[in-house]
Amino acid sequence: MRHGNKINHLGKKTGHRKAMLQNMACSLIEHKRISTTIAKAKTLRVFVEPILTKAKTDSTHSRRVVFSYLQNKDMVTELFREVAPKIANRAGGYTRIIRTGYRLGDNAEMCMIELVDFNELYNNENTKKTTRRSRRGGAKKDESVAMEATEETIVEETTVEEVAVAEVVEEVVVEETTKEVPTVETTEIVEETTPEASSDEAPAADESENSEENA
Repeated sequence: MRHGNKINHLGKKTGHRKAMLQNMACSLIEHKRISTTIAKAKTLRVFVEPILTKAKTDSTHSRRVVFSYLQNKDMVTELFREVAPKIANRAGGYTRIIRTGYRLGDNAEMCMIELVDFNELYNNENTKKTTRRSRRGGAKKDESVAMEATEETIVEETTVEEVAVAEVVEEVVVEETTKEVPTVETTEIVEETTPEASSDEAPAADESENSEENA
């Protein structure tokens, strides 16, 4: 009986199962993705993810432990040189299983298991932000937010225009002050004065007129 036994033996003996998982792990590290059945992919994920976690610390002990599972020096070098730097910032979940349909012969459910950090196209699609609108007044909130954003942009544009106009006015004032002021020649008007003799002759003529009238 298999009560409480959560290990999927995959219909194979222990030695055959370990050799198969070992080869599949080496193929996954080399090609970064492989196609297999759902049952084998789930078993492989349990087998390979502790190995990837161990590869994050590059030391002699870690390399020996990984080699004891993979038994392949080239794959150990590939794992520590290329895969480990990519998964250094990830805390877990290094693999992804994508279902691809059913096999024609025995109708087994097939999938593709891959290393998450090496599928750049799939990661870029998931990084796009999605907005969700609810029917309970969510559209009104979105409209109010949009109106506030447009008002802020209008205010920013007007302030920029005012600053530009002020700069133009300052340039015009500076140009006017730098212009040369025309000099006006002033000529002093000198009043012509008669000699003092003429002022003395005038009272003498008045005295002669007065004497004639008395006569």
